[in-house]
Amino acid sequence: MPLISGALRAAYFSMEIALQSDIPTYAGGLGILAGDTLRSAADAGLPTAGVTLLHRCGYFEQHLDERGNQSESPWPWKPETVLESLDARASIVIEGRQVALRAWQYSIRGLGGYTVPVYLLDTKLPENSPFDQTLTDELYGGDDHYRLCQEAVLGIGGMGILNALGSEHVPTFHLNEGHASLLILALLEKHLAGRSSEPTVADIDFLRRKCVFTTHTPVPAGQDQFSRDLAQRVLGPDRVTLLEALGGFVENTLNMTFLGLRASHYINGVAMQHAEVSRTMFPNYPIHAITNGVHATTWTSPPFQQLYDRHIPEWRHDNLYLRYAIGISLSEIRDAHERARRRLFDEVSRATGIRFDENALTLGFARRAATYKRADFLFADLDRLKWIAQHVGPLQVIYAGKAHPRDEAGKILIRRVHERIAALKGALRIVYLQNYDMRWAQLITSGVDLWLNTPQRPYEASGTSGMKAALNGVPSLSVPDGWWREGHVEGATGWDIGADEIPDTPGREIASLYFKLEKVILPMFYGQKNSYAEVMRLSIALNGSFFNTQRMLAQYVTNAYVSETSKNVGR
Repeated sequence: MPLISGALRAAYFSMEIALQSDIPTYAGGLGILAGDTLRSAADAGLPTAGVTLLHRCGYFEQHLDERGNQSESPWPWKPETVLESLDARASIVIEGRQVALRAWQYSIRGLGGYTVPVYLLDTKLPENSPFDQTLTDELYGGDDHYRLCQEAVLGIGGMGILNALGSEHVPTFHLNEGHASLLILALLEKHLAGRSSEPTVADIDFLRRKCVFTTHTPVPAGQDQFSRDLAQRVLGPDRVTLLEALGGFVENTLNMTFLGLRASHYINGVAMQHAEVSRTMFPNYPIHAITNGVHATTWTSPPFQQLYDRHIPEWRHDNLYLRYAIGISLSEIRDAHERARRRLFDEVSRATGIRFDENALTLGFARRAATYKRADFLFADLDRLKWIAQHVGPLQVIYAGKAHPRDEAGKILIRRVHERIAALKGALRIVYLQNYDMRWAQLITSGVDLWLNTPQRPYEASGTSGMKAALNGVPSLSVPDGWWREGHVEGATGWDIGADEIPDTPGREIASLYFKLEKVILPMFYGQKNSYAEVMRLSIALNGSFFNTQRMLAQYVTNAYVSETSKNVGR
């Protein structure tokens, strides 16, 4: 579904953007989505710019001991070796003082040679105080004060940098989550041009015509919120007054999600179910659904890229052509997957010293170590799991994922997985890889045989790792949450865990998980090779062809960036 290059221009603001594996400016799915979106914009020739922070110290480098205890250290990198230094300068007022900022540029080159710039904001300048120089150091670091200062740099400072670069008349500003919502304040201040009166209905409508807001969280706790006192301290009383007029305060709390909702003409969740959940959370707003996707050429492994290039050469420019994977022979599908699997196993062996069995069914589970994702769900009944592996067919599992440094529950979850790994030693071969990043994601999603996903419903807003797996012919075994409610066709693209209702009981989900492994998946994998390869092929044709950012971006352009009918929002 290629887009036609035209006069559109959009600025895409996101606290994290995954540009490449060794630039640690991303923590998880939000950043991966942002990077994939901009890669598809470059492919489409869509005049777009990304805006984010430099994050000089990265997210963090993860260290795991033999018991799964996580410790962290900074992940410094050298922007000057991979980015272009720009002359543009801007400044913002934080706590009454001027904070200077500069920008670096990363250029994303699309399939046809079109380039989309990403501007990474940097406050490490000698004229700034030592504290202000750290504001673009850590992704999701520090306390509420640090975070609000960072969000001011992203939203207000980002607008200042765009002005300094001459991009003063951007038709559309796309806010990827509430972290960027102070951009709305900067837009309003520029529109008011020093006018001190309270913004009128016409002023608010001006903002709405320019802003698009994507929400990613299905729980209130995921919204960025700051006390009035902190907002007054960081932003100043005049800006707090404007934020109140915009409806950004809920009682005495500045709520960045509500600010984004109230100032945007188009609001969307990131999957069909997530939009439904969001409408119950925010009943006064028309929340649409644009299901996430992944950038197909980034996440398709070299063996499958070569396979598609031979049979469906149009697939890179039009991902919908992956539908025609249905015509590729099962033997070629198996051969490409075996080569991808060998690449993964070679890298696992180099990293851990553990050699995986190339004939055993390999499960993959790699994502943020958040408790709702339930990384230990597979281990609910160790005796049953051992019995299945011994009597039905061998199993092996590859785990990976970081817990946020302040997420003690997530760190406990990693330790619990390591305890289960130790308890299953000799029965199942299992590894937990540290420092999960884009490189490992590319290897794991393409090299395992089955993608496991066990979130607690309905907390998975979308999820994209299973989409990456599908591009590589890897089916999913997943709880029906997030994107999988749309991508699941039982026995064709993978298998469901539990019943299609919210909430399901953990007992029924566990029973379903073990039943599918014992009675359906393992017998098919070991005894009906062609049937399993058919599921692999259908995963590509049905899910790979649809759950990509090329389709997703086309929906944003049609429905959010240029649609006049979408501008009527609830007040």
